[in-house]
Amino acid sequence: MRILFIGESWHIHMIHSKGYDSFTSSKYEEGANHLLSCLRSSGVEIDYMPAHVVQINFPKTVQELSVYDAIVISDIGSNTFLLQNKTFYNMEIIPNALELIKEYVAQGGGLLMIGGYLSFTGIEAKANYKNTVLAEVLPVEMLDCDDRVELPQGCQPVTTDNKHNITAQLTQWPPLLGYNKLISKPESTALVEINGDPLLVLGDYKNGRVACFASDCAPHWGSPQFMQWEHYTSFWCNILNSIKKL
Repeated sequence: MRILFIGESWHIHMIHSKGYDSFTSSKYEEGANHLLSCLRSSGVEIDYMPAHVVQINFPKTVQELSVYDAIVISDIGSNTFLLQNKTFYNMEIIPNALELIKEYVAQGGGLLMIGGYLSFTGIEAKANYKNTVLAEVLPVEMLDCDDRVELPQGCQPVTTDNKHNITAQLTQWPPLLGYNKLISKPESTALVEINGDPLLVLGDYKNGRVACFASDCAPHWGSPQFMQWEHYTSFWCNILNSIKKL
């Protein structure tokens, strides 16, 4: 299986104040290292595209995307896809990246969106996928407002369908520390819930298959217990196998 994994990266700019004086520093981080390592160890071939690379290197045709069995979008807002450098700075007309993903799925590709501060509607509604073409593709309805549910006390998900191959062995979940609040579309299938809301939802879009995981694949919503969970690797592999291109 070959996937395109997009997002889960950020730059941090810090101000250090020491009495009268101050200085700045910056660092770059990637949050999906553990997940990507687990997937690669299971034989999944991954092309990783950090958030800042999308603005210059995202494929310009559906044919370029068609080499992948699935696309994963994790913690990266819709503006990064829609306001690429050529358009934002040079006013060039280029293909709509989210339209390309929509067409890729319609033609039989797989899509997984993983939760986070810049997934679904996101913090302060800045991810804003509800107002993009992916709202039609995803198997969930998204909120109009900030959709984060913070659970500092931890909350254990509950498997609601123990017959599906993804969740058949998942009788006991580790706690998660938050999620994006979503509503399952009527024609979709919710396999897992958290705090009474859908956590893992599967659906179809034309010839393709789509999944949403409403929490994070990494800290901070992904608790240490989740990251070290014995089913962590098989869980993600089973999701990808369920949505991959036929």
